[in-house]
This record gives sequence, structure tokens and C-alpha cells, in this order.
Amino acid sequence: MQSDQLAMFKALGDNTRYAIYLELARAPSPRSTADVAKLLDLHPNTVRPHLERMRELGLLQVRSRTSGGVGRPQHLYSLATDAPSLGLEPPVYPAIAGMLLALASEAGLSGEDAAEVGRDHGRTLASGHHGDAVEATLSLLAGWGFDPEIVDGDDERWVWFGHCPFAELAEANPELVCSLHRGLIEGLLEARGDDPPKGFHDRTERQPCCVVLDAPHSEPVTLGA
Repeated sequence: MQSDQLAMFKALGDNTRYAIYLELARAPSPRSTADVAKLLDLHPNTVRPHLERMRELGLLQVRSRTSGGVGRPQHLYSLATDAPSLGLEPPVYPAIAGMLLALASEAGLSGEDAAEVGRDHGRTLASGHHGDAVEATLSLLAGWGFDPEIVDGDDERWVWFGHCPFAELAEANPELVCSLHRGLIEGLLEARGDDPPKGFHDRTERQPCCVVLDAPHSEPVTLGA
């Protein structure tokens, strides 16, 4: 995982900072320091350094608003456009996703159809990630909130998913949703010139979800911690 992304996730390990981030993620419009402080029942002096720290890390963006009178402009904070979602998208997104999933199911699309859509999207996403194929894939998974934990064996790298941001949809239709996830990984690896996964274990199997990749030897590490 890239160091700047790791710093972002570590920053959100602070309970107060995470609560502020969550509030901004759910807000329909940018919020001032005073707005956030009031919503969380905190003093503005407590909130302000957390906002600035997240802005420095690229989690938040800020714009100034002037009242036209005397005094300093008010800073308004919102999530940066490339901030990790952590499953905090506006409520309408899961609703739309659920409707599209129902539509795909009613249209008779198969798991392989979903996997091919995932591959196409994975190939597109590959251009926006740096490093080798495995690094790019793991960076994507961490950024999407899968909380991947990597364990290297003799000739395999097992990536276990500690969290599934698609869990609710996958419960409704694991064949389509898990196939879409598998396709994303396959497309990313293919576009970066790497071999396809050696295995992909999803919610339909009797073990935690994971993907098995070829990998070099290294010590186990955890992403997104």
C-alpha cells in the first residue's frame, strides 16, 4: 500500500477524528468548524486541529466563505474527491446499486457476465494506480474498504478480506456481486501484465472471502490499519 494511503487510514484510527470524518461524509454540503463542533457536542478548538490534519493528508478539501463584513473568512470542509469512501457514500448510492442488481438478476445475467463487467472496469482502473500489478490491486481493495490482510506462503499470497463493502448486496445475490468483485481483480492484474488469481473464495464457500495470488516471499502485513 502506498505510504500516503497508509497515513490516511492511520489518521482515521483516532476516534474523534473518525467521528468528524463520518459527519462530513454524511453531510449534504460543506461544514464549518463550528458546524462540526455543534453536531458532535465538542469545542471548536478540539475540532479544528483534526480538520486541519485531515486536510493536510488529503482526506478533506476546504474552501473559504466571506460574509462581506469585517473578520476572517469562514473555512468550509468537505471530503476530498479522491478520499477513501469507507462505505460512507450518500444513502442513495446503495439504493441505486440494489435496484441495478435486481435489474441484472431479472435480465438473466450470469456470474460470468458480471465478471466480464468487472474485468472491463478493472482494466480501466489499472491506469490510475502505480506500482506493480499486485500492489495496485491491493491498493484498490484497501481504498474500497475491503481491509485486506496479506499472508505470504511458499509460492502463494493469500489476501483475506476483513470487511466487504458489498456485503448487503452480496447477501442478496452472491453469484453476481462476488463475480463482479472477482472480475475487478482479474482485470486489474491483466492490465498490469500479471497472472490471473490462482483462486478466489467468495461468500458462497465455507471459508472467509479471499483471493490467492502468486507472490514473492515476505513477512505478513496488514493494509488499512
